[in-house]
Amino acid sequence: MLSILLGHSYFLRLDPKQWERAKPYPPLATLQVAARVRALGHRVEFFDAMLADGIGEYERQLERLEPQLVLLYEDNYNFLTKMCLERMRGAACRMVAAARRAGSRIIVAGSDATDEPTVYLAAGADAVLAGEGIQALEVLLQRLDARPSIGAGELVQGVAGVTAATFDGGCARSAPMRIPPARGELPSPAWDLIDVERYRAVWHRAHGRFSINMAASRGCSFRCAWCAKPIWGNHYLQRPALEVAVEMVRLKRELTPDHVWFADDIFGFRVDWVSEFAGALAASGGGIPFTIQTRADLISERMAAVLREAGCQEAWLGAESGSQRVLDAMNKGIHVAEIHTARARLGAAGIRVGFFIQLGYLGEELPDILATRELIETARPDDIGVSVAYPLPGTKFHELVSKQLGAKTHWQASGELAMMFHGTYTSPFYREVRNLLHDEVRISSQQADPRGAVGDGERRSLQRRWDRLLARQESFLNTVSPTVAAAAAPAAGMP
Repeated sequence: MLSILLGHSYFLRLDPKQWERAKPYPPLATLQVAARVRALGHRVEFFDAMLADGIGEYERQLERLEPQLVLLYEDNYNFLTKMCLERMRGAACRMVAAARRAGSRIIVAGSDATDEPTVYLAAGADAVLAGEGIQALEVLLQRLDARPSIGAGELVQGVAGVTAATFDGGCARSAPMRIPPARGELPSPAWDLIDVERYRAVWHRAHGRFSINMAASRGCSFRCAWCAKPIWGNHYLQRPALEVAVEMVRLKRELTPDHVWFADDIFGFRVDWVSEFAGALAASGGGIPFTIQTRADLISERMAAVLREAGCQEAWLGAESGSQRVLDAMNKGIHVAEIHTARARLGAAGIRVGFFIQLGYLGEELPDILATRELIETARPDDIGVSVAYPLPGTKFHELVSKQLGAKTHWQASGELAMMFHGTYTSPFYREVRNLLHDEVRISSQQADPRGAVGDGERRSLQRRWDRLLARQESFLNTVSPTVAAAAAPAAGMP
């Protein structure tokens, strides 16, 4: 039996935007792995970086426990780990180095580690898992348990999906980096390992309610050109509806949250699954109000109705753009009309709607941006989240712009909104567009509310701000002409 300190490196305090939002969620995948490792008989202590004051908390825990193994397993359901933020990478490497100094063995797993294993090996890790890495992890734990001092090369020998350091300072990969995830279901998260009340206090101070996270599936089978899938590839693994309902009822009883955030890339997917989920909750006395992410082309009238029956309060759609040309370049597989229809159907069912919007995709020009503005003006989502196109390793998008990338390949934190390739405009332009789009939503929402105090004057003021930005748009043009944009945009479509 090994003594294991298991944790992750997403420190909310290192991400000013997310710290200000004050909507922390426990590291779901990390807690699932903790439950699996405990079931194998190992002694597990947990370090939760999410609300930690800093890396000092981890170092003190490391000193007190003196674990044989430190397992850094990032939360694969947290989309911010997929972005591989530089501050989180730096924190993870400092955690690895501290564990090495303490004499512990170190295994690392996560999106960034899958893409750039050498970074973590250089920091002192013995092995880096590719993708979800569950099967490989279990073999490595068995070998370490039998021989705690086993060499790194021997530790990973013959194990698929692992990268380890070699004696000459390089690295050796034992299998291709993208491997299928575990087919068996992961266990329920080990909620007892975290301080739930610490999360509840943050939520209540900022929002007057407490939200917890769940996952009904892993992965996504669609093939958007910009979406990185280092953990689950194009697999979509859905849990049985009854099992998810039972888990929700148990969380309702044991943790008493007011709300659930489903961290699935696509919740439900099929109407019959959602209908079965709703029925199981009703038979158990009701579930918890929840928020989901989904696609516009999956929202039939019946889907909207059964989502509401199940308790869905809010649905976020990957709208991305109001320009069909840009959607096609992204290989999004939806039409602008479907976004309008989905928004209307969800609204008619009493479900709030959010749009994820992506600015600056390769080949996007001013008319495309104005089409996105029109989408928001006419569809009137209840909320939006705006980002700029972010090229991540392993994507078609990254392949198209890789020659344009310089030394900066990742944001420091999630609010940076920095262009890292030669898009049409510079970062300040997209930041101003983001602010204007948010104001479009705010004004539309207040005008729709009979109690709203927004008048025609504020609407005219917003239009003047748009006019001023458009009048000086040329000053925001990239000095390096996006010569590949026009040709590359269609190439980002269907392979």
